[in-house]
Amino acid sequence: MKRGAMKILFVASEAYPLVKTGGLGDVVYSLPHALQARGADIRLVLPGYRALLRQLDQVRILGWLDVRGAEGIVSARILETRHPDFAFPLWVIDCPPLFDRSGNPYVNANGQDWPDNAERFAVFARVAALLAQDALDIGWQPAVVHTHDWQTGLVAAFLADQPGRPKTVFTIHNLAYGGYFSHTDFVRLQLPGPWWSSEGVEFHGGLSMLKAGIVYADAVTTVSPTYAAEICTPAFGYGLDGLLLSRQYKLHGILNGIDPRIWNPSTDPHLPAHYSMSRILPGKRRNKQALIERFLPRAGDDAMQAPLLGLVGRLVEQKGIDWVLAAIPVLLAETDVRFVLLGSGQAVYEHKLTRLAKQHPERVFVEIGYDEALAHHIEAGADLFLMPSRFEPCGLNQMYSLRYGTPPIVFKTGGLADTVVDADAENLAAGSATGFVFDVPELAAFLQAIRRALDLYRQPTQWRRLQQNGMRQSFDWADSAGHYLALYST
Repeated sequence: MKRGAMKILFVASEAYPLVKTGGLGDVVYSLPHALQARGADIRLVLPGYRALLRQLDQVRILGWLDVRGAEGIVSARILETRHPDFAFPLWVIDCPPLFDRSGNPYVNANGQDWPDNAERFAVFARVAALLAQDALDIGWQPAVVHTHDWQTGLVAAFLADQPGRPKTVFTIHNLAYGGYFSHTDFVRLQLPGPWWSSEGVEFHGGLSMLKAGIVYADAVTTVSPTYAAEICTPAFGYGLDGLLLSRQYKLHGILNGIDPRIWNPSTDPHLPAHYSMSRILPGKRRNKQALIERFLPRAGDDAMQAPLLGLVGRLVEQKGIDWVLAAIPVLLAETDVRFVLLGSGQAVYEHKLTRLAKQHPERVFVEIGYDEALAHHIEAGADLFLMPSRFEPCGLNQMYSLRYGTPPIVFKTGGLADTVVDADAENLAAGSATGFVFDVPELAAFLQAIRRALDLYRQPTQWRRLQQNGMRQSFDWADSAGHYLALYST
């Protein structure tokens, strides 16, 4: 590392491939790597979940830190490790009473929030704030602490009044998840009394860790320019729009990127066949065949000729899954489409999709859960990608889809609006079209966009041009890293 390199401490609750529940994990992996490639000196702090610790080989104990918990003092062991997937050291906060448990980082096996989440992430934030001040005297103190989502919202608050502190940046990945807890939790955690105000962490009589990040961080970012504007409105602000409007001077929308080392159809190890923008066929067709045969071993030519619609994502209303469920029977009746989905979420959607697949075993393919290899395969093997999110702070799958020559169908919101250009007549003629966008949040508009896509699919020359337009787009993390470095330096 160059002498004088900017020291940046990342603090997050997940990071691919060690622990991932969504796009946050991808960002926390890719952005610090892009920053390091531009000369930054990085450390990443993560909670010591059981599943994460099991993936670590050689660790070094940096020391112990004692902080306040809900019932008294909590002791955390700080581990440093060099993991082969990371180009910089990881600092892991090992606190077994809070993090040594099976399953999801945030919810139990029944999908309910861990009852002690307030304490878990308050302790995590206290320890991270101490590490940012070199409390262990290891000789590494950051110039910037970059925290992510509500789980880290208190870090900036703990640092706010510390002399000689680093600059703090807080990124909102999804405002819908606010880290809301009770006033009782606030008291039990012995958080500073002055924080309890409308200008602090209080929110409708409770504690909001996400609000803490907005209030106390020196800069607040979101993951796309459009989303930065949207969250300042009542429709998308979840009651925080007034606060965000008053903090617009420090609010920045910086579009996420994708990692071309991981998402590249010409090198992706998860694909049966590779392809590129200059030579889409036969590789993409081979991926389609292998994908269909995964679910339907004896698929006929009719399955290969029919358009294959893909979807990878959380099965929740935000993602427009109700529209998808309503659209599939209509499309099955009036077209020859096939449909493949990978995801998990609300039980009602999982059951409906599973039932639909059983009713149409040769046309609807559903896998409940998450499988990284299958996610890549769907991006490559599908002809079209469905992403009708009602709101989407940034979204990554539409970028993956463009990169893989799989035109996405999206609602005009957030990062989807910033990254997909509608294939209307004007944009097709100009050569700027990359996908299909609908701007009315209704099933009818979604279906109309799908029908437009299917019409163009039957025009091979136009379709190939659309695929190439999408594959030509650059959403490299290097661009995003440049924007963040500029922000860190202001």
